[in-house]
Amino acid sequence: MLAYWTPRRIAAVTEPVTGQRPVKGPDGAPWTRQNHVTKTVGRLFFTDHGEDSSCTATVVASANRSTVATAAHCVNNTNLLGEDNRWATNVMFVPGYHDGRAPYGKYTGRMAVTAATWLKNDQQQEKFGKYDQAFVVLNHGPRGQRLQTAVGAAQKIGFNRPGSARVYQFGYPRAASDPAREGLPEYTGARLAYCTGEAKQALSTADVSIAKGLWGTKCVMGGGASGGPRISALNVRSGLGTVVGVNTEGGYLDRASNHCGYAPAAGCTRHLIGPQFTKSITEPLYKRAARGF
Repeated sequence: MLAYWTPRRIAAVTEPVTGQRPVKGPDGAPWTRQNHVTKTVGRLFFTDHGEDSSCTATVVASANRSTVATAAHCVNNTNLLGEDNRWATNVMFVPGYHDGRAPYGKYTGRMAVTAATWLKNDQQQEKFGKYDQAFVVLNHGPRGQRLQTAVGAAQKIGFNRPGSARVYQFGYPRAASDPAREGLPEYTGARLAYCTGEAKQALSTADVSIAKGLWGTKCVMGGGASGGPRISALNVRSGLGTVVGVNTEGGYLDRASNHCGYAPAAGCTRHLIGPQFTKSITEPLYKRAARGF
């Protein structure tokens, strides 16, 4: 499988870089600290319905030392019509990915774990949103090392943690909702970006129905950031914290957290949201993955 991901294939999943200067701000700036964040967060490559793509994933502490957390739609998805549910192929994780480099090696997928309910997903009903979470167990790296050993770190994982907290959200987006960011290295999939702020729960309205339990903060990161971690209690010096959820979709929220839809609207701000990890949905998946090697 490693042979499949040639430099040319990887480059094809990366958008062209422009000469624009990076935009600094809490809603989608490049992450420049060299700490455990850049060891544990990486780019997840895969083939979905014949098309090469990428998401983000995170090394989480586990008994098998080979598990990453990501979004379910990054490993099992339907086509755009909500049909032909398939597992992703050619799954490969690159921790610390930066400008095409793989400082800690490349790890192929061994197995993926998602909720049975997600496998019924047709992409047409928002009720499936809280199940958009998954774990991937990875094979040993090129030196025969398990992932966690090779990178020398792992993020903690938390279940049923309070959603309303200051969080950091990370991702390798290939697009941005803000046109001014398009083409910057951190919005081409080439580099890690982040958003930080107080997480809010997206609420349904008469016009927009959305699953309960989706949280996130203001963020312009687009496609490619899916599966990235939502980390609470992050020590910005060490780069370690607790993963409490993953990024799965973007949307606009007003000040009361009401979902305004998926296009810019007056009084509404773009947020990157996703399911909060729970004991009922997430913990059983995590335990299954930990036994998978």
